[in-house]
Amino acid sequence: MNLLTPGIGLIFWMTVVFGILLLILWFFAFPVITKTIKDREQSIRDSLEAAEKAKLEMQHLKADNEILLRQAQEEKEAIIKEARAIKEKIIREAEVDAMQVKERMITSARESINYEKLQAMTELKNQLAGLAISIAEDVLRQELSNYEKSNEIVEKRVAEIKF
Repeated sequence: MNLLTPGIGLIFWMTVVFGILLLILWFFAFPVITKTIKDREQSIRDSLEAAEKAKLEMQHLKADNEILLRQAQEEKEAIIKEARAIKEKIIREAEVDAMQVKERMITSARESINYEKLQAMTELKNQLAGLAISIAEDVLRQELSNYEKSNEIVEKRVAEIKF
């Protein structure tokens, strides 16, 4: 027997063994392999679908996040605008209050000055009146020491006081 040319019996038995092996594989191995391949294919399809769904959901979430971010930005701007308005109102009220306090202080100072002025004038008048009375008293003492002169002064004054 030559190694390069096999005999008919060998070819027959090899074909029979190959056929039996093929039948065994066909009934036992191929269904399992086919089922495993189909399961793997289905698993890959499911994973791709899940990835696509996740991608779509991420896009929706991103859109929702953008909307929420825009709303938060608008709310922030509204709050800042309101805070600025409140600040301006408080500043205006403080200015008005300060002006009122200033006016009251000025009025109070003027009244105090006028009161002090009147008091000083009254005191000055009283001192001048006292001084005038003192001078008049001294003059009258000198003048009244002379009887004729004093009589003349009294008559003159009485004549001036006519009712």
